[in-house]
Amino acid sequence: MSRPVLAQINLAALRKNLRMAREKSAGAQLLAVVKANAYGHGLLRVLPALSDADGLALLELDAAVSLREQHYGRRILLLEGFFGADELSEIALRRLAVVVHHIEQVRMLETTPLTRPLEVFLKINTGMNRLGFKPSEVREVADRLSASSSVAALRLMTHLARADEEEGLHEQLQSFEDACKGLPYPRSIANSAGVVRFSEVGGDYVRPGIMLYGSSPFPYDTAEMLGLSPAMTLRSELIAVHDLKPNASVGYGGGYTAARAHRVGVIACGYADGYPRHAPNGTPVLVCGKKVRTAGRVSMDLMTVDLTEAPEAGVGSPVVLWGEELSVDDVAAAASTVGYELLCAVAPRVPFVTTEIGKVDIEL
Repeated sequence: MSRPVLAQINLAALRKNLRMAREKSAGAQLLAVVKANAYGHGLLRVLPALSDADGLALLELDAAVSLREQHYGRRILLLEGFFGADELSEIALRRLAVVVHHIEQVRMLETTPLTRPLEVFLKINTGMNRLGFKPSEVREVADRLSASSSVAALRLMTHLARADEEEGLHEQLQSFEDACKGLPYPRSIANSAGVVRFSEVGGDYVRPGIMLYGSSPFPYDTAEMLGLSPAMTLRSELIAVHDLKPNASVGYGGGYTAARAHRVGVIACGYADGYPRHAPNGTPVLVCGKKVRTAGRVSMDLMTVDLTEAPEAGVGSPVVLWGEELSVDDVAAAASTVGYELLCAVAPRVPFVTTEIGKVDIEL
């Protein structure tokens, strides 16, 4: 591992965040959301840290199959269900649960013989307006699904669009309640923001995602305020240091010009490693444990920082791009995006290191 950039995954932090989600949603079954390769952390890599979850939720059938081949025996929920009737035999064979969100999926279940009936989560559109049945359609669809020989058990679910807002719950929860009135099936409502507000949201199943990885689901309540710990730390080192004279510029297009004489450091990380190219001057970075700011455009393999706040820094000094002591949410806010995107975007060429209780396993 000659180039000094790596993503460190802290399994102890994942376990801690999972415990917090469990405590906040006491009494509900917890399905840990591991879509998009566990939000970029590596699905099989983080699996040991999620052993206390009641099950997992994801989108990708091939990932679900891989989990079963790794002898994962608990519930696995496919959050977008199936995309064709030809997938149903594999889903039944692997004992997967599915979300059903449009009428064509209902028809496929009704007309496709299965060796084993499925657990089905009927999705209700309560305001997200992406996937799900209209509240007025729910009773008829529930009746059709409960009558189908392909359905072993039925659940009701929705996805909260504005649970991160102070007044973002009431309308959706009321719509869900109206749609489900009189239907005797368990309910799944809460995403990460809903888990934090579980006393208001309720439900029989919760589906925490981003909070498990140590990022906040809220725009103003930080991960630290919520007691969450970062599961991923993207690390590198300084590989060069330069003295800038006043009016000297840095990088492509001279995107940063020194107003005074100062030192800059060059970091072995760029957009080909997953760091956002659009991050502007001033985006926070830690060098030697001190917060410094980016200076100039992020290039494919390199980025540059102003070292004024870290005068002791030199070639080989440690760098944290996000993670421990520097929330991914802070970096994302500076780059006008969200932590989800940064975590999911770490490139395949970046080595991953898994740590727990002092143990380090390097995966090349």
